[in-house]
Amino acid sequence: MSELVFFACGETSHDMSRLLRGTRRERRVFPAGAFLYRFGARRVLFDTGYAPEPWRAGLSGWAYRRMLPPRVGAGDTIAEQLDPASITHVVLSHLHPDHIGGVRFFPDAAFVLSDGVRRTLERPRLRDGVLRRLLPPWFEAATVLPPPVFGSGPHGLRTADLFGDGSYLLVDLPGHARGHLGALIEDRVLLAGDAAWGRDLLGEERRIRALPRLVSHDATTQRTTAQMLLAAEQDGLRLLFSHDRHPAGRNLL
Repeated sequence: MSELVFFACGETSHDMSRLLRGTRRERRVFPAGAFLYRFGARRVLFDTGYAPEPWRAGLSGWAYRRMLPPRVGAGDTIAEQLDPASITHVVLSHLHPDHIGGVRFFPDAAFVLSDGVRRTLERPRLRDGVLRRLLPPWFEAATVLPPPVFGSGPHGLRTADLFGDGSYLLVDLPGHARGHLGALIEDRVLLAGDAAWGRDLLGEERRIRALPRLVSHDATTQRTTAQMLLAAEQDGLRLLFSHDRHPAGRNLL
């Protein structure tokens, strides 16, 4: 039997009035989510959450922590919640710190990166929000699968079949970051990463304020992706976002 499990690997918080126009001032907590898919011998981890403290990520790391202060308590890192040696594949939706912080724990896994993510890693811009010092020294020599080639898929999505059996489709979800990836699990659940900061915020992209909009790779494309996801949801898919809080220890399939 297959299983999809959520892990909260640290968290941050943000004043919603500074994120969205027309929102009252309140601080909202956003977990840094990772999802583990188990099927047969496969153990596929979607993102890795925050790195353990302390961070040594230079001036860019200091600026990031000022804007989105991470909180990583005892037992929060992904390595404390599962056995890293059991993971066969790690899919990185994109390269923001709350998604790559646990990469260091998986030297034996095969990594899945989109072409856009690879290009960002090679030549990051300041607004890409990439803290390269969070990646381990061995990452350049890590096993990385060929980048996905997307084609027309179910529910109006552009997909690439990771294993060739339809169980795990990588999904092209551009806008938030260059090469941003999602994953369609068994044609039932769509891991939507940071296509929105939460399900209740999907479709509210026009209300995002100027400063947080600057860190998006392409705000116009992000709105198009949001409409595509809303249509997929109407078509019967469940959408799970990385910064929503999901039941821990429960099969989400």
